[in-house]
Amino acid sequence: METVVLKVDPPALGSAEIRRAAEIIRAGGLVAFPTETVYGLGANALDPQAVARIFEAKGRPATNPLIVHVSDVSEVLNVAGVWSETVAKLAARLWPGPLTLVVPKSDAVPDIVTANGPTVAVRCPDHPIARALIRAAGVPLAAPSANRSTELSPTRAEHVLKGLNGRINLVLDGGPCSGGIESTVVDVTGDIPRLLRPGLITVPMLEEVCGKVDVASRGCEPTDSEPARSPGQMTKHYSPRTPLVLCDTPAEANRLAWERTYKYDRVGLLMTESQADGVPPMGVVGFPPCPFGRRMSDDPEWYAAALYSTLHELDAFGLSAIYIALPPDTPEWAAVRDRLTRAAAGSSGSAG
Repeated sequence: METVVLKVDPPALGSAEIRRAAEIIRAGGLVAFPTETVYGLGANALDPQAVARIFEAKGRPATNPLIVHVSDVSEVLNVAGVWSETVAKLAARLWPGPLTLVVPKSDAVPDIVTANGPTVAVRCPDHPIARALIRAAGVPLAAPSANRSTELSPTRAEHVLKGLNGRINLVLDGGPCSGGIESTVVDVTGDIPRLLRPGLITVPMLEEVCGKVDVASRGCEPTDSEPARSPGQMTKHYSPRTPLVLCDTPAEANRLAWERTYKYDRVGLLMTESQADGVPPMGVVGFPPCPFGRRMSDDPEWYAAALYSTLHELDAFGLSAIYIALPPDTPEWAAVRDRLTRAAAGSSGSAG
């Protein structure tokens, strides 16, 4: 299959590009499109055969459920069996936006979407192209990130093509995604909302709306007998090809990266501006500095927005490893630390 890329200018939301993408969705095809988080891979959420094509294109395990996207809160009852007062409050305050709510599913949602589970993850994205596509298609969209399973999520159209070129029908190129990491996921089927995946909507922000929120510990891999309640639960996820080595301190990351550089290995080094400023340069006279070092913002939202794009960039250099100084273990950094931890899971990088 030929994957077509169409650039879309957000002011032209009634454009031929949106209409063509909507026709592909209604015909059972796959369309990658930008959201405020990452690019999603969309199919008609109510068509099990179309949804099956998502799993095939991504190489995604059937036990890993999908998020269903709607263009407005008025559409949720097409996919949700129950819409409680707590859910309504969260949606009223934080939708459209990077928040996914896990609720009991309606009978209209095929089991393949929810990994045969009784709940569905649903969100309303805050991106004009995403919402225009959903409205034009006239159906909710099942849409995981538009990448091969476990690999780096895409924040630009060219990232989508790296993994899915020839596997999907169309990419709507709306430029870079502003948020940069996947949505916060909250299970609201119990008495107390439970955070399943951290994102740009933090626990303090949630608790301002609905009171106490429990935080789930990182779970085990989903199985046939016990599928995940939401995406983002796999131990290894969001991973570049290059092994990642996470370090507790910037000094450790700096030392390990320079040790490899002395051995003429090509390695990357990632730390925030303040972390980098606090680490004295290492090296010997005449030895070039690490050419693949990147300084990240000290603002967690800016760091998140640049994270995947930076890892995509470094991944293209064929490095031996990327050393990363972990940011602080605080609520506002929880999403970044979660993505880094999952991206590094199973990596073989070492000081070696």
